[in-house]
Amino acid sequence: MEKMKIVVLDGDTLSLKDVSWDPISKLGDLTVYDRTAPGDVLSRSEGCECLFTNKTVLSADTINSLPNLRFIGVLATGYDVIDIAAAKARGIPVCNVPTYGTDSVAQLAIALILEHFLAVGEHSRHVAQGGWQRHPDYSYQLQPLHELNGKTIGFIGFGRIGQKAADIAAALGMQVLAFDPVHSDQSGRKNFRWAELDQLYAESDVISLHCYLTPENKGMINKDSISKMKPSVLIVNTARGGLINEPDLLAALKDGRVGGAALDVISQEPPAQGNILIGAPHVIVTPHIAWASFEARSRLMDIAAANLESFLSGRVINCVY
Repeated sequence: MEKMKIVVLDGDTLSLKDVSWDPISKLGDLTVYDRTAPGDVLSRSEGCECLFTNKTVLSADTINSLPNLRFIGVLATGYDVIDIAAAKARGIPVCNVPTYGTDSVAQLAIALILEHFLAVGEHSRHVAQGGWQRHPDYSYQLQPLHELNGKTIGFIGFGRIGQKAADIAAALGMQVLAFDPVHSDQSGRKNFRWAELDQLYAESDVISLHCYLTPENKGMINKDSISKMKPSVLIVNTARGGLINEPDLLAALKDGRVGGAALDVISQEPPAQGNILIGAPHVIVTPHIAWASFEARSRLMDIAAANLESFLSGRVINCVY
């Protein structure tokens, strides 16, 4: 019996050569491309029955030009790169991986906060450059260092990742505020209060974004919302870059109306033409790595394979429509 033809269009960020494709390759004849340019998507997908993508766009024209296509797998949670209507019209399930990086993303959000308040990496680089040898004292600080105990962190979006990050923040002694349209039961959580956005803006020493990007909340961190915040506030974003109006944030940083920003996501990724926040004072930027721990990528691979295996057995799981 001929094996199902499976194509992965952009596997490099998932595997990084340390996570095996075996869970998927055992299900068919697998071809993995590290990345695929837009002009090569159709030729590389030709004849395939199963197509996996992470960030490579699958347009309606592409989907409708692949007569053998039976299954689309998303190697991520977000699926906005796929024309869902076109896939649905042809009865092709689009299956994503909704819950693989909770611990990883929460961990990085807290790491960004700790770096802002303690500057561990900055001090280490300074020592490596000879700063300690040149200093007359046994101890020195490049900036004032602060404890998190007693400070207030506000979460915008309080799903799995926000709640996990809140667990860690509370363990560090922080007070937790959260805004979310859905108020899940948090009766057992210590140091916790639900809050409306304006209250969260006003009371938080740290604001951490953990919500989806929608037309309604695009650019929600802007001149108006920043005006309601403490001038010392740290804004953390491990969700989507479009949640922040970047020119407004930069202006506030320069004017001292925001204490700092710690960002794992920006408006354009990669920032081919640069980004106004990269290198700005009091800004930490990491290259969208919150999702990418070895453990999270391993879970992603296993769930993506389970999605396909379930489809082949006649049961569709994690379908996005």
